[in-house]
Amino acid sequence: MKLSRGSDRVLDVVIWVLVIFAVLVTAYPFLYVLSVSISDGAAVARGDVLLLPKGLSLDAFGMVTKYNQLWISYRNTFFYTIGGTLANIVFTCLGAYPLSKREFCLRKPLNFFVVFTMYFSGGLIPTYIVVTGIGLYNSPLAVILPVLVSTYNMMICRSAMSSVPQDLFENASLEGASDFYQLIHIAIPLIKPTLAVLILYYAVARYNDFFNAMLYLGDSNLQPLQMFLRRILILSSSEVLQAAGTDAAAAAAQNTLKIRYVCIVLAAIPIFAITPFVQKYLVTGTMLGAVKG
Repeated sequence: MKLSRGSDRVLDVVIWVLVIFAVLVTAYPFLYVLSVSISDGAAVARGDVLLLPKGLSLDAFGMVTKYNQLWISYRNTFFYTIGGTLANIVFTCLGAYPLSKREFCLRKPLNFFVVFTMYFSGGLIPTYIVVTGIGLYNSPLAVILPVLVSTYNMMICRSAMSSVPQDLFENASLEGASDFYQLIHIAIPLIKPTLAVLILYYAVARYNDFFNAMLYLGDSNLQPLQMFLRRILILSSSEVLQAAGTDAAAAAAQNTLKIRYVCIVLAAIPIFAITPFVQKYLVTGTMLGAVKG
């Protein structure tokens, strides 16, 4: 008995060490980026910033926020994230509900075709031809419709709906409730934790998406924040910020690295603000959707 308790204590210590190490490894990049963004430009250029900021300075924040394209990109990103996520959830639920019904005659073949798309797709070029061929190029719908439904998320939603007691649907059918009514008033309220997780998955994917925008949005006034951030990270910051004025452009040439980290911080703020509100649903919702296949 004593040997068993001693082994448990050793295992607990090992687990705690691994957890602390994982937290430090995960948190350090965020702390470093934040510290660089608010440190003095000279200290950043010398490489003095390792963890804590050196010489508090918010000049780079003021420089970046003067650029109008940043706020246009923010506006576009919020539209694509909110509108796209709403469309994702609606069509995911509409697709998952019939696939969860055992009495649906096409349940098995449709499940096969849906799962088939997880392993095989048409490819980039055919997708591009279809999207541009139907006139979606330089349209906000070009970044929403091609990724309207995630097969993986639909399978999670389908499994969650399958775990709802079928007696509830049968009783509702006897009372004359339509399938649409059962979906809205029975299925969706009972899988809220799973839907919260799917909303988080979709929102993060929408917020971070830049590839579809890079392919289909040539107009900079329609491009999301991630495209602006990409231009900052890849191209010369002084070129991107020339519209802010000659003084700002000259300062940008001396603080390119700091400006890049400032843009990363500004892009991450909305995600950090929203995540705590849905964090409690992460484990519960994901496990609920994985109970049944």
